[in-house]
Amino acid sequence: MMLVPRKNSFDLFDDFFDDEFFPRHEFFSKKERNLMKTDIKEKKDKFILEIDLPGFEKDKINISLEKGYLNIHAKVNKEEKKDDEEKFVRRERFFGECSRSFYVGEDIKEEEIHAEFKNGILKVEIPKKEALGGTKEVKQIPIK
Repeated sequence: MMLVPRKNSFDLFDDFFDDEFFPRHEFFSKKERNLMKTDIKEKKDKFILEIDLPGFEKDKINISLEKGYLNIHAKVNKEEKKDDEEKFVRRERFFGECSRSFYVGEDIKEEEIHAEFKNGILKVEIPKKEALGGTKEVKQIPIK
């Protein structure tokens, strides 16, 4: 038996679930797993999210904040033309909708959240509330 090298150990079952034997489900699709790749940075006064959304338009992206969750929903449409003389041999470009949620908590300045979309990258800056003086009290939990 020969070992097959993999990109990383967490993609062990990727090929298994992408097999034609299994029905394709949007949660297992490689296309959808590669959407909305996100970098999250934390600075002293804010969080910064940089989300890849290539091929999307600014007016088709919706950002909302609800109960401490930042929700991002994006949609890309395609015009389908019927052409009897051509057929797809391979189709990799994504058309449809995708969503992602991030827990940002309650200690943020909701009215000062800023978002910018440029060159297929959505950048969201989430300012933190100023920390109250002193250190946070740590509650010890006894082990029984």
